Amino acid sequence: MITTGSKFFYGLAALLAVAAVAYGYASGGGGLGPLSAGYKGGVGEHLGYGILLAAAVASLFAGFCSTAFRDADPEPTAALLGTDQLPSATATGTSFWPVVGAFGIVLTLVGAVLNNVFFVAGLIALGAVAIEWTMQAWADRATGDPAVNREIRNRLMLPIEVPVAGALVIAVVVIGYSRVFLAASKLGAVWIALAIAATIFVIGTALSLRPRIRTDLVAGLLAVAAVATIGAGIFGAVAGERDFELHGEEQNEEEGGPGEESPDAVGGIPEDEAEGVEGDEPTVERGEVDGDSGELGEDVDSDAVEDDEESN
Repeated sequence: MITTGSKFFYGLAALLAVAAVAYGYASGGGGLGPLSAGYKGGVGEHLGYGILLAAAVASLFAGFCSTAFRDADPEPTAALLGTDQLPSATATGTSFWPVVGAFGIVLTLVGAVLNNVFFVAGLIALGAVAIEWTMQAWADRATGDPAVNREIRNRLMLPIEVPVAGALVIAVVVIGYSRVFLAASKLGAVWIALAIAATIFVIGTALSLRPRIRTDLVAGLLAVAAVATIGAGIFGAVAGERDFELHGEEQNEEEGGPGEESPDAVGGIPEDEAEGVEGDEPTVERGEVDGDSGELGEDVDSDAVEDDEESN
């Protein structure tokens, strides 16, 4: 008998398999390649075809597991154990991981368009949701006592969650606000940093003065802070970095340096002043050497007259 849960997985596997075949033919596959997974011809674009086919196989495997375990139905479990009394089953509690998963999907899509950093962060968020949600669903049904289930879950996951969550929080804060500071002006970045520090101080002081703090209140504040940080980072990435002025050695290197000659200079002389240096001999006009006395000009004229007389 096919259970209700396994029907979903079987239907999803069939849909993904049809999509893989259609994608294979649409992307250039030929013959029986898409139908035979490349055994009798090409499959077209390999990456998309491979992803769809792998997802179909995974869904088919999940359907087999769901059929074998009978969707965790208590009646088949009691029959397998040979008992007349049904084992106690505890319903899974509420979870905020679906909200985090939706946020990770949005972050991945935005990162695919704007920045690779946000794309990787979205993939990490989706991976964390898959692991945490699975562990919560398992722990809620481990025993009939919710307190024992919570203790089992914490012993298994807290040694992993605390360091990973700390690293992710640091990465999100650094990357998010760095985009904001780089997009704002020099003075604006200072005022933004002061406003953030003042907000954290005020909220922390208000929480410390309360005699009792509800867990959901703290979780809500952290969620709002995470959304604000990532949203501000996306806004800063879209706005782009401001223009930075070069100073000192960086400016000299950018402009060619004080000791480098201009490519338009000839022998260290600017091009507009170097006309007449190359090519024709430089001419000396009367009165240029001895000032206004004109001695050089007279000597030149007398020599020219003597040469003309000898030639005649």
